[in-house]
Amino acid sequence: MLVILAAMFVVHIAVTIMLFVATISNVWLKDVPGTTSYGIWQVCFEGTCNTIFEVISSDNQPSMRAVEAFMILAIIFCCIALMSFVGQLFTLEKGCRFYITGAMMLICFICILCGVSIYTARFANSASGFYHAYCFILAWICFCLSFILGILYMVLRKK
Repeated sequence: MLVILAAMFVVHIAVTIMLFVATISNVWLKDVPGTTSYGIWQVCFEGTCNTIFEVISSDNQPSMRAVEAFMILAIIFCCIALMSFVGQLFTLEKGCRFYITGAMMLICFICILCGVSIYTARFANSASGFYHAYCFILAWICFCLSFILGILYMVLRKK
């Protein structure tokens, strides 16, 4: 059981780091020559970066704000879940489940789902000549891992 708890802790740390990288870095979409990259904060063209709101249309600006907000919320809930896991690890009695940690991870999962789905629907499919870069892929990996962690925290008992 201790090995499972340690493995879940390591995966949780990895999800947190990947969420930070996916949210902070500006490489969600990249063009085929590799000179332009779109993120959720900036657009970089041949080393010159501008804010995303200078480039996208005014119709898409609320959608991009929603993506930014959901990704930040996902980071916050992931960090809260990590702190609650450490707290519950030392305060729960034997046989109790990690319900609070699991609930926080499932809220993190929903925030990632909303943010990445909005980005996919509004931006990723409309850009021709661009491919999905590593931040976009990291966000979807975090989506899957946060769901798995949330369910495992709900099922796992402290021994």
